[in-house]
Amino acid sequence: MAKVHVQTKINGEDTEFLCEARQSLLEVLRDVLSLTGTKEGCNDGNCGACTVLFDGRIVDSCCVLGVEAQGKDITTIEGVADANGLHPIQQAFLEHAALQCGICTPGFIVAAKALLDSEPKPTEQRVRHWLAGNLCRCTGYDKIVRAVLGASEEMGAKAQ
Repeated sequence: MAKVHVQTKINGEDTEFLCEARQSLLEVLRDVLSLTGTKEGCNDGNCGACTVLFDGRIVDSCCVLGVEAQGKDITTIEGVADANGLHPIQQAFLEHAALQCGICTPGFIVAAKALLDSEPKPTEQRVRHWLAGNLCRCTGYDKIVRAVLGASEEMGAKAQ
């Protein structure tokens, strides 16, 4: 099958790759670019394990074609931390024990980061609503919600 040349920006770096027109962005990230932090859960857009930022919007990368990345700005879990260390949401997940098996964790972190970027002080109800597209079989969600709220407080304290 013929491959398509795609030029995009992933985690702040200009990136080029070849992919088949039928390949999902998830497949490209994991199998072509070796960015394996984004996880495959359901492969049909129901679990959120493969959540990435796609031009600032959260999307399930299993439901986006790799060719659609042309000219886009994509952030995966690998792009959340910076040279100074973990992002506050990542640190909060550790401190609040908001992860167990880890399959859903990258998707939750990317989605939570998007929420905190757009709403620095969300309510608990807003956090629960925002993360409703991400499923976890292990944690029961409460620790995840507490981690997001904790990160919000931490980020607010650093901003002052």
